Amino acid sequence: MIWSALKQRCKDASNTRIKSLFDSDTDRLASFSIECDGLYLDYSKTNIDLSTRNLLIHLVSSKNVGQYRETMFTGKRINFTEDRPVLHTLERNTEGPEVMIDGKAINKEVQRAQDKFLSFAEAIREGRVLTCNGTKFTDVINIGIGGSDLGPKMVTKALTPYADGPRIHFLSNIDGAQIFDLTRGLDPQTTLVIVASKTFTTLETMTNALQVKHWLTGYLGTEAGKHMCAISNAREKCLEWDIPEERIFTFGESIGGRYSIWSAIGMSAVIALGRNNFEHFHNGGKSMDCHFRTAPAHANLPIMLALVGIWHNQICGYSTRSVIPYEERMEYFPDYLQQLEMESNGKVVKFDQTEIQLPSGPVIWGGTGTNGQHAYFQHLHQSNIITPCEFLVGAMGHEKDFQIHHDYLVANCLAQSEALMCGTLSEVSQNLPNYRNFKGNRPSITLLYKMLTPHVLGQLIALYEHRVFVEGVVLGINSFDQWGVELGKGLAQKIYPLIKDENQREEGFSKSLEELISKAHSFRKNSV
Repeated sequence: MIWSALKQRCKDASNTRIKSLFDSDTDRLASFSIECDGLYLDYSKTNIDLSTRNLLIHLVSSKNVGQYRETMFTGKRINFTEDRPVLHTLERNTEGPEVMIDGKAINKEVQRAQDKFLSFAEAIREGRVLTCNGTKFTDVINIGIGGSDLGPKMVTKALTPYADGPRIHFLSNIDGAQIFDLTRGLDPQTTLVIVASKTFTTLETMTNALQVKHWLTGYLGTEAGKHMCAISNAREKCLEWDIPEERIFTFGESIGGRYSIWSAIGMSAVIALGRNNFEHFHNGGKSMDCHFRTAPAHANLPIMLALVGIWHNQICGYSTRSVIPYEERMEYFPDYLQQLEMESNGKVVKFDQTEIQLPSGPVIWGGTGTNGQHAYFQHLHQSNIITPCEFLVGAMGHEKDFQIHHDYLVANCLAQSEALMCGTLSEVSQNLPNYRNFKGNRPSITLLYKMLTPHVLGQLIALYEHRVFVEGVVLGINSFDQWGVELGKGLAQKIYPLIKDENQREEGFSKSLEELISKAHSFRKNSV
């Protein structure tokens, strides 16, 4: 019934311009914005009115989001397909209420694991852990993929003004070009290598790690192990790699890769930023957790952000969402959210094993402003495909000598949301030709904050994590598994021998695949 009522609200709203909602409600901005701990969310530039919002909030209540929320925070096994709890929030709040897993309190165990990797990172920064030649490490290579790469890479880049440790480099792609380009610019005698793989079997990570180990060994011989550490739960495999036991750092089995930045996976970021800044980052996430658990739905940032997303995708049928941070250092944030949302909710099977009858989530894409204005904004403004936009911007920048730049940056961000809503209707009297006519009435939200600090970044990541959680519960899907990722990885392992050796044969593949393999071998022969 609620879904039907919302669909009807969408039909009714199709004849209403967003701008007219401000004319009929002088308090609209106050009613359709939320401010909490320095974050300000403005979702007034959508066609959601009070009646629609009440229905959306009723939807949250009817799907027992509050109950599911508490089961997550208290360690219940809500990842039912893998029979696991979901514990990334515990990583940023170990001093909170005890979380019990199988009758055992685990807060102290999690804190011990955190203290171990945080202390090691500080020892690297301060020169208490040195190279095999007795000098300080100047560079760090983080080898991982997915969340083990994108999380620390995004955080390290976003918080560049706070980075005063060794230079951090990220290696994820199995394409040999990346490893070649990276290592030729580094000195192995002053480089630390972090191998981040929970199982120590991830194909891309371990293939890259083996090549980097060969690179280290070529210069350091048997001392190469002193330049490596591992973030993994596979202790024996790490020891086989000659990684000292004190340099093996674990994190919970119940923390998915895309949620793992709060754990030891964040070590490369700690080496760059320092423990104190990483703890501020944690505190930002913890602040958002508290808000999410206690604020009423209409004033709850993750809930309302999720409901705006559900309104646009599942109700209005907008199939994509563009995330546009007006922060150059947030370059990887859209990619991070792409993985967070599309890997979490890009699914069709519900809790009860039936198939969802609604769109299972939008395609997430975007980039930094103002660069995007000279690329895809033409499409956002005038295409007949409507894409809701989410703008993020800090009121202030870190570079005080470049204030004019930041003023222009903020002006551009706010101008784009205004132009998307208003279009050129106010210029009709100028008799603009059709190709200069922009209808406007395109929805957007804006997240405004004072400055991009570790605390604020922690808030933003936790905000979007909880948004994905709410969307998943409302849709009735498990946001914490990723079986689709496993499918392609398993198939690649079967195809690899056929690529390596043209005399290998395997039954059961499509004719298309067989021909592509044959063609690849043909190209290789012709290039010799």
